[in-house]
Amino acid sequence: MSDRTPVQNAELALLLEVTGTPKPGNVDRERDFADLRFEHFMAGAVGARPGLALASEGEPVGHALERAVAGMADQSAGNTQFGALLLLAPLVAAASEGDLTPAGADEVARRTTVADAADFYRAFEHVDVAVADPPAGMEPLDVRRGSEAIPTLEERGLTLFDVMEQSVDADGVAAEWAGGFRRTFDAADALLADDGPVPDRASRVFVELLAEEMDSFVLTRNGPEAATEVQRRARAVLDGEEGAAALAEELVDRDINPGTTADIVAGALFVALERGLVV
Repeated sequence: MSDRTPVQNAELALLLEVTGTPKPGNVDRERDFADLRFEHFMAGAVGARPGLALASEGEPVGHALERAVAGMADQSAGNTQFGALLLLAPLVAAASEGDLTPAGADEVARRTTVADAADFYRAFEHVDVAVADPPAGMEPLDVRRGSEAIPTLEERGLTLFDVMEQSVDADGVAAEWAGGFRRTFDAADALLADDGPVPDRASRVFVELLAEEMDSFVLTRNGPEAATEVQRRARAVLDGEEGAAALAEELVDRDINPGTTADIVAGALFVALERGLVV
């Protein structure tokens, strides 16, 4: 068993996630986007560590997240791992409390406050994040408004968990928060049950998750037709009908980026590392 702390494992999880190759549509150690490169993800992981350390020290999850995002953004490409940090903040807190289980992580999420929600909104001022338009009547709570939305949050008494609950239909990371981090822990089990180099395991689990559900980031950025196609073709990779590397090249060329799936893999890698995944 490693003597790494939860914070060290969280940083390592972010680094291992981006080294997994191939991950169709995502930056990995063999593929870059024109304005988003492998090195940016490495810098983002290192920059996020002080914020994640706050989560391990018992600081409020929202504050830890906002600081982690600010540190992540201290590189030239902007947003690299916002969704992954949104998963890691409560997971690191649960691990530091000695209860890194679905129930333990769910308890951390449910005890968040209005102040945590306010810090979550402030985090959007550090980077541009592609999010779906809010439903009719919810425009005052559009996260892209950043701190301008905080008075509405406070007026309505919405905690960070409440905000996540309201976003489950549009965002896969929010669905993890509201659903006991089910896919994250299931993916961690898959990583632990697999063998071979950890980045290769991460790549395989990524494709499995992509085949299981439509990626909400693709749905937001590219639309339902693209999201359905990516899911179908990930299933074809699992069935041996298509090559993962060729699909990875094509999706990068088409600027189709299943970022939510990558976020869940990062969270799963953290859980697996805490449970004894050997690197």
